[in-house]
Amino acid sequence: MNISAQPLQTAIAGIFALGLAGPVLGQNPCSARRNPCSARSANPCAARKANPCAAKKANPCSARNPCAAKNPCAAGPKVDPQLVTRPKGTKLASGDRAEMLKLGEKLWSDTKLSTNNLSCNTCHQGGASFQKTFAKPYPHYVAMAKDQGGFKKIDLDEMVQFCLMVPMAAKTLAWESKELAALTLYTAQMQKSFMPAAAKGNPCAAKNPCAAKNPCAAKKM
Repeated sequence: MNISAQPLQTAIAGIFALGLAGPVLGQNPCSARRNPCSARSANPCAARKANPCAAKKANPCSARNPCAAKNPCAAGPKVDPQLVTRPKGTKLASGDRAEMLKLGEKLWSDTKLSTNNLSCNTCHQGGASFQKTFAKPYPHYVAMAKDQGGFKKIDLDEMVQFCLMVPMAAKTLAWESKELAALTLYTAQMQKSFMPAAAKGNPCAAKNPCAAKNPCAAKKM
């Protein structure tokens, strides 16, 4: 009697156990539905391609960011004015105006002219960082040239040379070179359309693109 009843009791116990276990399994925090880590595709940082911080080239916070360093236009060491003063009797190179402007535009964005990965366009993109005096005919007063070189007034080609030495930390161009003439001509062309009201301050003062919350940071559950 006891032996024949054992299978029935075992079956009843099994059914009872399943009845209790059902709700417990449904609440499993590691189930596919509730576990945020179960699906690889759901994790925005799981796939390297999806991770906006994975690619160094795409990372706006990389060391190449010119705004990461101290403002290159801020007051710094004094510059020997003779190094950026056009020698007497020197004339800028001449050539086809259209070709010179094209070369000047190319050089305007060329970071190879500097030793710190800056270009003219880094500071002056869209007319930024030009003071109101930029609208006046050259030679005229430029605060940076006065503060660091002692110039009361400076010509445009001399100012190009000054910018190469100070913000861009490079050597000056040959006074009779086509490159200096092209950069000077292109800058003069920009001056014609410059509006003093559009003058802006430090191009690095804008909100840091790295300041936003990391999209890969853990989210509260």
